[in-house]
Amino acid sequence: MGLFGNQFANVIEWREFRDDMLFWKWSNQEIKKGSRLIIRPGQDAVFLYNGVVEGIFRDEGNFEVESDIIPFLSTLKGFQFGFNSGIRAEVLFINTKEILVKWGTKSPVLIPYPGLPGGMPIRAFGTFTCRVEDYDVLIDRIAGIRQQFTVEDVKERILSSLSQLLMKWISAKGQDMFNLQRNAGEIGAGLREDLDMEMRSIGIAIPTFTISSFNYPEEVQKMAEKAAAQSMIGDVGRFQQVAFGQSLTESGGSAAQMAGMAAGLAMGQQMVAGAAGQVPGGQAMAVSGTPGTGPLGQTPGVQAGAAPETGSAPGTGPFLLPPNFCPNCGAKTNGMKFCGNCGYKLV
Repeated sequence: MGLFGNQFANVIEWREFRDDMLFWKWSNQEIKKGSRLIIRPGQDAVFLYNGVVEGIFRDEGNFEVESDIIPFLSTLKGFQFGFNSGIRAEVLFINTKEILVKWGTKSPVLIPYPGLPGGMPIRAFGTFTCRVEDYDVLIDRIAGIRQQFTVEDVKERILSSLSQLLMKWISAKGQDMFNLQRNAGEIGAGLREDLDMEMRSIGIAIPTFTISSFNYPEEVQKMAEKAAAQSMIGDVGRFQQVAFGQSLTESGGSAAQMAGMAAGLAMGQQMVAGAAGQVPGGQAMAVSGTPGTGPLGQTPGVQAGAAPETGSAPGTGPFLLPPNFCPNCGAKTNGMKFCGNCGYKLV
């Protein structure tokens, strides 16, 4: 037994109206004497007879088919219902609302980039809106062979074209690969124009298309975050201090452990001046030596009387350094010509 059985009168309505469905077809039912049409808010009803549009009804309400609908149908105007017979017609209910849809690329889009043979893999996410625009085209291309059409069907069509269009609007326009978010509005506008033109071929319009975010590979994202943090801090020294403080906080150690690490850092800063027998401020140290190391200022493996390197540090005056240490900042040089820490020329 069908939805309405063999009763003489039936009700033509979209009972399970869903926001994510663009149209639903009431079909294979005879419209009999006494039948009524119910149109709810956000719906239009299109009467089809032998596949041809007979009339479109846009006003919501409860209508009697024989007196309120039939007189307005072109071919069926003046049709008289028999006692046991009716009109075998179809009614296409169309969702007239503009529907918001979330989208995201199924897989990374490989955007051409110098030095990367396969391109830069980028994902994108955002939203778009869609609505039924042209009933005749929709019926001719889609509704003539389908019982219903959902937002998911539209989304599948959009995503099938999105990768190529993203490549077009990112690479062809010469966008900065690492500042795509800044140009998201321009890229989204171009995508909307192309997708709207494509979807209108089946009677669907795309009024808006927005890009909320671009996602880079994790390694690239981490490098970008570090570069941004260093730029905000302003100089390498300050960046290292902040990183050290952050590591102390993230270590979860006790106050004593943190104090010990801070003390060790301070001792390391004094090693440069201490190796020359001086302390900050230029005062000579009274210690003559340390067991196992020889006189202060002489390091293991360096013969007495050998000429050590000299240098200076802010606020300390000249100081003596053992070999393989930068005379400007005290960092170990490992035989390099320039200090890897401060860039000071060593030879």
